[in-house]
This record gives sequence, C-alpha cells and structure tokens, in this order.
Amino acid sequence: MANPSVTSNFSLTTNPLKEKEGEEMVKGSKLRPRPSAKKLIGLDSKYKELICSLETEEGWPPAFPIRKYQDFWQFEWLLPGILSMHENFKPRPSDILVASFLKSGTTWLKALTFTIVHRNKYSFSCHPLLKLNPHDCVPHIEYHYALQDEQYLETLPSPRVLGTHVQYSMLSESVTASQCPIVYICREPKDVIVSYWHMVTRYECLNRPFPFTRAIELFCEGRVPYGPVWDHVLEYYTNSLQSPKKILFLKYEEMMNDPIDGVMRLANFIGCPFSEEEMKNGLVEEIVEFCSFNKLKNLDVNKYNGIGNVKNDYFFRKAIVGDWQNHMTAEMATKVDKITKEKLHDSGFTY
Repeated sequence: MANPSVTSNFSLTTNPLKEKEGEEMVKGSKLRPRPSAKKLIGLDSKYKELICSLETEEGWPPAFPIRKYQDFWQFEWLLPGILSMHENFKPRPSDILVASFLKSGTTWLKALTFTIVHRNKYSFSCHPLLKLNPHDCVPHIEYHYALQDEQYLETLPSPRVLGTHVQYSMLSESVTASQCPIVYICREPKDVIVSYWHMVTRYECLNRPFPFTRAIELFCEGRVPYGPVWDHVLEYYTNSLQSPKKILFLKYEEMMNDPIDGVMRLANFIGCPFSEEEMKNGLVEEIVEFCSFNKLKNLDVNKYNGIGNVKNDYFFRKAIVGDWQNHMTAEMATKVDKITKEKLHDSGFTY
C-alpha cells in the first residue's frame, strides 16, 4: 500500500447523505462485490479430464490442492477459469490489465489504477472504493471465468480495469496482441512468502497449523499458486523489455519509496497523464493518500466485509518493505536469496 507519511487535506469522513450518494454511485457504476467461490471446490467443467491428468500437490492452504500446468502451479479449483480465460477472453482496446504474482502489491496497484482512470468520473467523497474492496473495483478475470460469471465483465463500461495473476505465457494472443496496456508489479520474494503465509493461516477452513518452515520449503520449490515466482516475474520482465509500450514493469519497493513518481509513471503509461493544473492542485498527492494503506484499511468495507472464507481485511496487514526480517532466520533468508540469484542469473533483473 501507499506510503503512510504522505498527507493531504483529504478525509474519508462521510455523512448519511454522502453514504446514500455512495450507494447510488456504486449501483450506477455496475460494479458489485465478487461472488463467493465456496461452491466451486470440485471440478465440473469441460476441462475436467485435462486437469485431472495434471501433477497434483497439497496446496497452501492445504484445503486447496494445486496442479501443475505448463510449468506453473495453479489452484485446482481455479484452473477451469484460467483455461477458459485463455481460450475465450477478448479484451477491448480500452481495457487496462493489472497483473502480478500473489501478495506483491496487487491491492494497492488496483486501487491506484482504478482511481487514476476514473478520476474525472468519481469524487473522493463519493467513490466506489469507499464502498467496495479494490478487488471488486478491479475484478480478476480468471476468477469470474471459474465461477462462470464472465458475462459480468461484459456489463462493465469502458474503460475497464481488470486484474489477473496468470503468467504472461497464459495470456491469450488476443490480449498480448491487443492495444490494451499491461501493468505488472513485483515484490521481493521473502516479503511475498511472509505476506502469503500470514494470509493463508487466517483462512477459516484451515483446520491445522501450517508451519512457516513448510511455507518456505514449498515456495523455494515453486510449489505455490501461480509459482514459481521467479519464472512468473521473468516472463513479464523480459516481455516488458521487448515491448516497453505494452508492459509497464513496476517494483513494489520503488513504488513505496516514491509513490508520487510511481503514480505519475502509471498514469502516463496507461494514457491518463495528469495535466499541469491537476499537478498544481495536488491531485497526485490526493490519489496517493486516498489509496494509502491506512485509508483503505480503516474503511468499513475492508474491516468487516469479504467473500466466503476470505475477509477483506486479509488484504491489509502491514504493507511495509522488509517485514521478512521479523520472521526469517539468517539460514532461511540465505536459502531464498540463493535460489533467487540462481533463477535470475543472466536475466539482467534484480529486485
């Protein structure tokens, strides 16, 4: 999330009239909370035979097994959606795709991108993000395909901001060859491990402890949903070098260090640059503050709401760089760093 030290005169305090306006605004936007995936545990699709033939592994959390497809591990229950998305999703030229590995700054990037794109449509005092989680404002494509809810995506007005966790090679040619820009964010792997481990240990369906040592072991083996992380990052990184106008490659740590610069880079890339007047009036700073960790975390929608076993507050823990130091031994950190160095060897990329 954004740097909490950035301040402005913006306030999230609302009155009953604004609350009503906010509800009408959400209704008019055609956005809605994402439906629960609870009933989808179990395969029932035309991809069932293929999926059942794939190598399987107990996932983390253990209640959700993962399967290996094209060298990447995916949630078994989500694979029908990923395959259907690859086969059927057709982007609009005005679409903007937000991509990332799990727990790499996805929630923050979604909030920022959505707010930048729709800054002339919604005021800060009457905004969808006040009533909906960022993952509702920027729906994950494969999730809705898995729920056979993909028609919902077609009801959203342009320009749509859509999200995905799939690797670049799983994006269809209709996406990679389209005009829609892709914004990708990556994060230091050790912080990714810590953030994801904290999230999965909070699932209500997790009926036995999931040791942190086991999480590191599986992560280093690449046996994590959407993993291995290094391959995921490198696919987007190398393609961003080949197509810099198509893919904006961001680092979470750099965004946290200078969110103002990051927001301006993001706005320029997606074709929504700030005018001199907007910058003079402090709009960039207001957007950074509006999408900051503290502001979003303290909204009622992100404190109390959620879908199924996934509560919205799972997406808001600490949002700091280097939290891995509070969890890993020197031996653990060295192990992850060694694998990271091996995986990124000769790629030109460093975290």
